[in-house]
Amino acid sequence: MSVKVHTREIIEELRAFVEHEKDEQLDQLVHAILHADSIFLSGAGRSGVAITGFTNRLLHLGLSVHLVGEISCPRTKKGDLLIIGSGSGTTASLVALAEKAKKNAVKIALLTMDKDSTIADLADVVVVLPGVSPKLKENNLTSIQPMGSAFEQISFLTYDGIILELMDKMKETSSTMVERHTDLE
Repeated sequence: MSVKVHTREIIEELRAFVEHEKDEQLDQLVHAILHADSIFLSGAGRSGVAITGFTNRLLHLGLSVHLVGEISCPRTKKGDLLIIGSGSGTTASLVALAEKAKKNAVKIALLTMDKDSTIADLADVVVVLPGVSPKLKENNLTSIQPMGSAFEQISFLTYDGIILELMDKMKETSSTMVERHTDLE
């Protein structure tokens, strides 16, 4: 085999996985984003890398967004939304964030593989994304990739799909968004 063949296999796997996503769940997330005062985002590990990219694109749409843990991240308030990307939905630091958000009347959205996880129980919106992980209690999917790679990849692609949907709803284009792209590079 070759890297190119493996890459094609990964793309085909993700193409099949996306069919497991539920439009209703994704629509709920888009609605929550559009109606939030400010949006806070967090994830850990590779899921954190994916949600960081999502944070950046939401900023380019002109939304008030903050990456949890950054020094410039302000205090949350009622009317805000916390979006968490967590394959397992049980990462201790993310559970603590969700609990604090709930206590502060902040809405919570979770993108996860496990609809029955600790964070899912706290969330107002749960988007189940397909994936395979040794942390997942029960799953009927298999993957050619190690650990949670498929979840992290489908997360990144789904975040971009959400951005395209938001662009439509907000009447944004690449041209309007680039005006919000950093110029201090």
